[in-house]
Amino acid sequence: MRSLNLGILAHVDAGKTSLTERLLYATGVIGAIGSVDAGSTVTDSLELERRRGITIKAAVANFELDGVSVNLIDTPGHSDFIAEVERALAVLDGAVLVVSAVEGVQPQTRVLMRVLRRLRIPTLLFVNKIDRRGAQAESLLTSIAELLTPHVLAMGTVLHPGTANAEYVPFDAAADDAFRSRLLDRLTALDDDLLAAYVDGDGTVAGRRVRRALAAQSRRGRVHPVFFGSAITGAGVSELLQGIRHLLPLAPDDADAPAAGIVFKMERGPAGEPVAYTRMYAGTVRVRDRISFGAVDAAGAFADSVAVREGRITSIAVFEGGAAVPSGQATAGAIAQLRGLSGVRIGDVIGTADARIRARAGRHHFSPPTLETVVEPRTDRDRARLHPALALLAEQDPLIDLRQDDVRHEISVSLYGEVQKEVVQSTLAEHFGVEVDFRPTTTICAERVVGVGEAEERIKQGENPFIAGVGLRVEPGEPGDGVRFGYAIELGSLPFSFHKAIEETVHAVLREGLHGWQVRDVRVTLISSQYWPRQSPMHATFSKASSSTAGDFRQLTPLVLMDALRRAGTVVQEPIQRFRAEVPAEVFGTLLPVLTGLRAVPRESSVAGSSYRVEGDIPAGRVHELERALPPLTRGAGVLETAFDRYQDVVGVEMPERSRTDLNPLDRKEYLLRLSRRVAT
Repeated sequence: MRSLNLGILAHVDAGKTSLTERLLYATGVIGAIGSVDAGSTVTDSLELERRRGITIKAAVANFELDGVSVNLIDTPGHSDFIAEVERALAVLDGAVLVVSAVEGVQPQTRVLMRVLRRLRIPTLLFVNKIDRRGAQAESLLTSIAELLTPHVLAMGTVLHPGTANAEYVPFDAAADDAFRSRLLDRLTALDDDLLAAYVDGDGTVAGRRVRRALAAQSRRGRVHPVFFGSAITGAGVSELLQGIRHLLPLAPDDADAPAAGIVFKMERGPAGEPVAYTRMYAGTVRVRDRISFGAVDAAGAFADSVAVREGRITSIAVFEGGAAVPSGQATAGAIAQLRGLSGVRIGDVIGTADARIRARAGRHHFSPPTLETVVEPRTDRDRARLHPALALLAEQDPLIDLRQDDVRHEISVSLYGEVQKEVVQSTLAEHFGVEVDFRPTTTICAERVVGVGEAEERIKQGENPFIAGVGLRVEPGEPGDGVRFGYAIELGSLPFSFHKAIEETVHAVLREGLHGWQVRDVRVTLISSQYWPRQSPMHATFSKASSSTAGDFRQLTPLVLMDALRRAGTVVQEPIQRFRAEVPAEVFGTLLPVLTGLRAVPRESSVAGSSYRVEGDIPAGRVHELERALPPLTRGAGVLETAFDRYQDVVGVEMPERSRTDLNPLDRKEYLLRLSRRVAT
C-alpha cells in the first residue's frame, strides 16, 4: 500500500488537534471524537497536554484513505515548541495548514507558511471554525493572499458563516464556469501544456483536464488549494479528505533501494530502551538487521565529528489503523518505531544518505533558542537526580542543550519561552519526581571571529607537557556554515584516532569562546601536527608514557585553539528579532519612545485603516518586555508579531560575558592545574 506522510500545522488554538480527531473519526479509526478541553484526544497523550489543552510533542496517528496509508503527524502550535515542528518537517510529503476563521492569519501561521514554502512542501489550507461567531470567509482569502501566499485557490464557498448552520459548498470545475475560469487563469501561467490546450480549444478546456493540472501544480507546491469547514461540526471535512488524497503527493515507492531514513522523534520504552521514530525514505529494514546510523553534514556524508555507529534492530512497529503495531519490517514511505539502536539521536540518518536525506537531515528552518535559564533543584535528593532527568529530556529535544558548570555545580538549559520553562518544570516533577525552580531567563548570545589567528605547540618545546604537537588556524566562516574543520596537512601524517580527537575537541571547545559564548560560523584548520610513535628510542625523555595517545591531543588542543582564537579576536553578537506591530493611530506617538527604550529600531511604518503598522528590529532579550507593554498601551487593541532574524554585534551597551564551564584554557596555569586534579581523581 502506498503511503502519505501528512503534517497538520497551525498557530495555537486554531483547531489543529480537533481537526486531527475529526479526520480520524471520519475515516473510521475512532468511534467518538475526543475533546481538547476535556483532555480526551488521541494525539495529545501526555497528561500535561491533556491538562493544559495544548500539543507539546509531535504525535503520529494513521488512517486509510482510498487505498493510501496516511501517517498523520499532529504538531505543536505554540511557538515555544517550534523545535517539534521543525523535526516533523523533515519527514513530510505534504501538509495541511489550519487557519482560524475567527482569529484569521496569526503570527505563527505566517512563520509556518514561510518555512513550508521555502521547503517546497505541498500544502493545503483549511480555514477552520466557520461555525463560530465572527467567522470570516471571503474576506479572509484576501488576508491569506496578502500575508501567507498569493498562490491560493478557494475550492468552495461558505453559506451562513458564523452560525451553527454554517456549511461548506465545494466548487465544481466541470459545471461551474466561473470557478473553471479562475483555475485556468492561475494554472495556465504555470502549465505550458494546459496553456496550449486552452489556446487550441478556443478558450475552453475540459473540466477533467483542469483538475489534473490543479493536482499536478498542487503536488509541486506551486498552488495552495483552500478549503473551509469546522472540525467540531464536520463541515468541509470530507472535501478536505478528498483534497488530501488527490492534491498531495504520495511517498516515493523505493522499497528495493538501499535503506535510508531519518530519526525525527525519540522516546523511551517501558524498560528504558530508546525508541526511534523513523521516516523511511527508501529501502526496507527488518528485525535483526544490522544497520549503520549517525549524523550527516551539509554535503550529505556522515559527519566526521560524529562516529558512524551500528546497531541491530530488535523490534519494529509501524502505524496502521490509528496505532503502532508490531511488524517484521518497515519499507519506504513508512513511519516506524525502531528499537535496538543504542545511542541513536534525533536527526540521525538510518542507512545511507541519498539526495533526499541531504536535503532534509540536519537542517534548521526555524530560529534557535534565544533564552537560557539555570535549573535549581529544591533538595539534595533532587540535585542528585536532576542531571540524568534533564539528559533524558535533552535526548527527546536536543535544542534544550544542557550546559553543566562543574565549577559552580549548576545546570542551565536553552529555551524558546516561558511556557516551555513551565512544561520542563512539570515534566521533571511528574515523570522523574524532581522538584526544581528556575532563575530568571537570560539571552543566549554568540561570538563571531573577526580576524585570522594561528597558534602551535610542539613536543618538548616551550611549556608543552603533552606528548603531542598541534598547530591550528582560526578564521571567519560564511554565515550559516557553523564550525568547519579542515586540514592543511596530509591526512596520512597522523593516526586517525588522533585526527578524530583533535576535531571532536575543537567542536567541544568552541561552545565557549573568549567571552564564554558559542563561536558561530568559523573555519578551523589543522596546519601542523606531531606525535610520538610506539617504541620510539626517545621515549625515555618522558616519564608518564612511552608514546602519544588520543588523550594528549584532547588535552593540548584547547590550549592551542584558544590561543589562536585570542589572536584572531571575537565580538559578541546578540539575537535580533524582526517585529511587526499594529496599534491604534492615536497611540502611535506613544509607542515610539517605548520602542526606543527597549533598543528597538523601527524600519518602516504605514497606515492600515484606523491603525498604524510599524516594522523593525528588536533584541530578542527585550521582546518579552514589549509583549507586556503593548496591551496596556493600546487598551488591548495592539497586535505584535516577532520572528528571529539574525545575530548582530552588540553595540551601545557593555559586552555581555558568560561564565565558563570548562577547565578555562584561556588561563594556562589554571587549566593545567584543574586538569591534573581531574586526572588524579
